[in-house]
Amino acid sequence: MSKLRLSIIGAGSWAVSSHLPELAKRRDDVDFHGVCRLGGDMLARIRDDWGFAYASEDYREVLGQGADIVLVGSPAALHHEHAKAALEAGAHVLVEKPFTATSAQAWDLVDTAAQVGRHLLIAYGYNYRPMMRAAREHLAGLGGIGQVESLMVHMASGTRELLSGSGAYARASDLSAPDMATWVNPALSGGGYGQAQLTHALGLALWLHEVDIVAVDAIVASPLGGTVEQHDAAVLHLAGGGIGTLSGASAHQKAMGYRDQLQVRMVGRDGQFQLDVENDRLRAYRDGTGDADLTFTEGSGRYECDGPPHTLVDLALGRDVENCSPGELGARTVAVLEALYASATGGGTVPVAHRP
Repeated sequence: MSKLRLSIIGAGSWAVSSHLPELAKRRDDVDFHGVCRLGGDMLARIRDDWGFAYASEDYREVLGQGADIVLVGSPAALHHEHAKAALEAGAHVLVEKPFTATSAQAWDLVDTAAQVGRHLLIAYGYNYRPMMRAAREHLAGLGGIGQVESLMVHMASGTRELLSGSGAYARASDLSAPDMATWVNPALSGGGYGQAQLTHALGLALWLHEVDIVAVDAIVASPLGGTVEQHDAAVLHLAGGGIGTLSGASAHQKAMGYRDQLQVRMVGRDGQFQLDVENDRLRAYRDGTGDADLTFTEGSGRYECDGPPHTLVDLALGRDVENCSPGELGARTVAVLEALYASATGGGTVPVAHRP
């Protein structure tokens, strides 16, 4: 078949530093067709540097040139509009996290993708790392741990400068600095650390093992000032009477060798597990099977986002590969974060919205 026509809506710093280099490895399969972002000079630079055929600050003009696969990397508040337009234009779509601003928008994209018969992915790079796949396969091989009674998800990552509005993140593009409004303007970002990072932790936890979060009690803190929170803490109410915690912290960039401190722990009716991403380790137990201690090669849990763009290409080519970050997963994470922010703002327990 002919090459897939790739279009980018929102060619910001992360798209330039991560997604485009990965997609450039697929030049035999992918034609760099159209690119959209605000700022004419930078748009022209990206067009010329990467060899896009079309460039416009209006995403409608780019989609009007045709597209088979689309990366949506615009601010979170615009994801629904841009991804829906791309799906309805006939493209398979990869959306940067956080998926959408609201759970209603998220489920609308899931339904739209199903209606037009196109693949929809979220940029949850952790889920594609070999360590995470091996952990999930191991848990599935045990038969799971049964209904989850206790859940703990914690993440700390180097976002202090970014979310206080004083600097960028460690792996930002040298060519295109992050647009600070994307991160610290609540009208565009929807929030701070929860939207920027806890979406990754939730996307991993809800993918590793089935767990149903039904309500949230939360508080947030902004000790560094600014317009969005840097730290989050929440009590989770699980289906069947289980309980859990979800916490996130804007850590120092250079700490722990630039590694994210990410842990997921679950205790269930039939067993339990502890995934320690920072230390490349899974410990698991199930009644009748006993303990298992899986230690992975150092660095196996380090974050990379190579999996989502390559999977987008492979799925669009009709290859039998797993979508480890489907739209449904993204919608579930959005619903939990939506409840977290509502609780932190209004106080009390807020139910997690179900699919309309």
